[in-house]
Formats: sequence, C-alpha cells, structure tokens
Amino acid sequence: MRQKTKWYAAAVGLATTGALVLSSGGASGHGYTDLPISRQKLCQNGTVTGCGDIQYEPQSVEGPKGFPASGPADGQLCSGGVGRFGQLNSATKPGGGAWPTTRVTGGQNYTFRWQFTAMHATTDFKYYVTKAGWNQNHALARSDLNLTPFFTVPYNGQRPPSTLSHTGRLPSGLSGHHVILAVWTIADTGNAFYACSDVTF
Repeated sequence: MRQKTKWYAAAVGLATTGALVLSSGGASGHGYTDLPISRQKLCQNGTVTGCGDIQYEPQSVEGPKGFPASGPADGQLCSGGVGRFGQLNSATKPGGGAWPTTRVTGGQNYTFRWQFTAMHATTDFKYYVTKAGWNQNHALARSDLNLTPFFTVPYNGQRPPSTLSHTGRLPSGLSGHHVILAVWTIADTGNAFYACSDVTF
C-alpha cells in the first residue's frame, strides 16, 4: 500500500506539472527553500546581512496552516507570522535596496528544492506567485498573489528526505520582479512552513 501511495504522488506531479524528483537523503521537518533561493536562505548564507534571528534558523518560518483561507496575516506571510523574523516581510532587504532575485522563465519547467532539518508528515507543497501589477512597495498580502497555486505536490502524509526536489511549470504572462510563496503543509500538526523567493521573469 505504501508503494502505491508513493507512485500516486509521483504520478500526480507528472500529470500536472512535470517530473517529481525525490532525492535520496537521511531521515532528519523544519525546512526552507533554496531553489529558487528564499529570503531566509539569503540571510543565512550572508548574501543579505542585518536579518536578525532568521540568519541562525532559516528552517523555522513556521505558522498556522490553511493558507490562503487562514494562516499568517497579510503583511506577515514571508515570516509565517513569527514576529522575530519580521525582516523577511519587508518590501526591501534589511539596510535598504531590493531583495536579490533569481532569474526564471515563464511557461518553462523549474526545479524547486527544499532543505529539511527535522522531518514532519506532509500533506503537500504548494506554490503561489504574485499577480501582474502587484504592489511591490509593501509587505506581501493575499491581494498581491494569485491565490490558486500554480504548482501543487501531494505528499499523502509521507515524511520527506533531507533534501527534496520537484519540477513544475512556472506560469506564463509575467515579467519583471515577482515573489513566489512556497507553503509546506504539515499533516499531523496545525502548522505549515512558509518561504518567500524573489524572482525576475
């Protein structure tokens, strides 16, 4: 039965948006995205400085699940509603200036990658992106996002390996700076993990 569940998850990923690739890794979640690189990873690796506590624990952006109907409040999406990670919510990086972006191409496949430090049974991974003409001058809100995920990876209560990659098609019709909000929903708690990545289409 477990094998069928694994094949189902892979089949859904293939059918909807591209190949689902699971890397091998140890059972060791808390987690964050590093492809495209997330704001918390930029703080952790020193690319962006002055970030506060998040530089020491990029894996800890954990807030209520249920996005977009519930979850973190508008303006607190990138921090998961965690006050001490509030620097992640700012429209500009700490110290001023734009957050560094990853160049992506709309309509093409992209491989998203998560790094985990502690395993959790997982419901799914969902990816949202800002709409054309979104307001870049304030902290990210639901009104800035297309609230239908452009990529969903069901995980059926399984626990991810230490590194997990999956490939899905990016939306077309976008240009310039956008934010991708990745949401990892936990199956056996009331929480999810959030990661904001700045990209340039």
